[in-house]
Amino acid sequence: MIPGGVDSPVRSFRSVGGTPYTVVRGSGAYVDDVEGHRYLDFVQSYGASLLGHAHPDVVRVLSDAVGEGTTFGAPTPGEVLLAEAITSRVPGLEQVRLVSSGTEAVMSAVRLARGATGRERIVKFDGCYHGHSDALLVAGGSGVAQMGLPGSAGVTEGAVRDTVVAPYNEVPTLDDSIAAVLVEPVAANMNLVAPVEGFLAGLRAECDRVGALLIFDEVITGFRLAPGGAGEFYSVIPDLWCFGKVIGGGLPVGAFGGSREVMKSLAPLGPVYQAGTLSGNPLATAAGVAVLNHMRPEHYVELSNRVQNFAQQLREAIESSGLYAQTPVVGPLMGLYLSREPFAPPRNFDEAKVVCENGLYRHFFHAMLLRGFALAPGAYEILFLSMAHTDADLRRTVVRAAEAAKETAQS
Repeated sequence: MIPGGVDSPVRSFRSVGGTPYTVVRGSGAYVDDVEGHRYLDFVQSYGASLLGHAHPDVVRVLSDAVGEGTTFGAPTPGEVLLAEAITSRVPGLEQVRLVSSGTEAVMSAVRLARGATGRERIVKFDGCYHGHSDALLVAGGSGVAQMGLPGSAGVTEGAVRDTVVAPYNEVPTLDDSIAAVLVEPVAANMNLVAPVEGFLAGLRAECDRVGALLIFDEVITGFRLAPGGAGEFYSVIPDLWCFGKVIGGGLPVGAFGGSREVMKSLAPLGPVYQAGTLSGNPLATAAGVAVLNHMRPEHYVELSNRVQNFAQQLREAIESSGLYAQTPVVGPLMGLYLSREPFAPPRNFDEAKVVCENGLYRHFFHAMLLRGFALAPGAYEILFLSMAHTDADLRRTVVRAAEAAKETAQS
């Protein structure tokens, strides 16, 4: 009935082997499957669940909203409230348009950049994943890398002809054929690779030099890294932003935005066409506003500190059990690399790939799953902690991870 049994290939367990668990409910930091197993969940819908599953604030607003109707194909107050919540938090962001997914947001932002500049070529970075639109699947991370694919069948040569791929953490030299540079400000789809000092600022300067637009794909970092996202965190302001995940409170949503000057190129004001029947869906906007209103600056500090401590303890536990590990952290974002030999934190996709493809994660993943801990089923993904993960949860994780690492080291 469903190809491969899943509606997104990363869920298939292809890269780790075995049969995926099927979730029937979630509560806070935990999920339950159809067989009655409960897992401490470090997937959290790949970062969408910042507050944890079924948070009371989100459940309440959804319960109220669903009784008023689920979709209208007309403007609603909720989309205005979410747009205000986003633009008021992000320095330099003046207008946003809501869509239904992160893929759609990035695809639309790239089209807008081409329309606004009158140029055709874009630059992306090796190992960064920007959704599954044709022009951006080339050299992608996340599920594309986990499937062992350089891109995708069905994507024509013409679709990627105007996409230039550069190594992450190296500032490319641009020319006046480049419409935009598209980047994950923190690469979180080749496991976790932090931007080196000067990388994002260098991209800003190089785009300014040739008149190209800088696009931050903040589908993961937006409203998780900091209240104002990566721009606030790194003090580098792009021309266009792309958001998803957190801004929907667990429902399908995306958004892209920029200055009024750039956004005026969008229809109905300008010649760049973009549309969507379910864009600004009232349920998704209600949930998104609830999440953003719940989070305070001190919550980001609290979550970042908790992740920092957990990452250090997890690394020490794994290394005390016969393996080497890196647990890089950027704010509340955390990666996990495993090796039998000492190694430095990867700085680009080539370095990340060496570690992610050594086969250790597959065994560690299943050892943790058997102990009741759900990690993402692929070595190129990161760990997501929510506000619902307690210190007790994390202490228990560290203890069981030491056991799993010892078992993995002996495999």
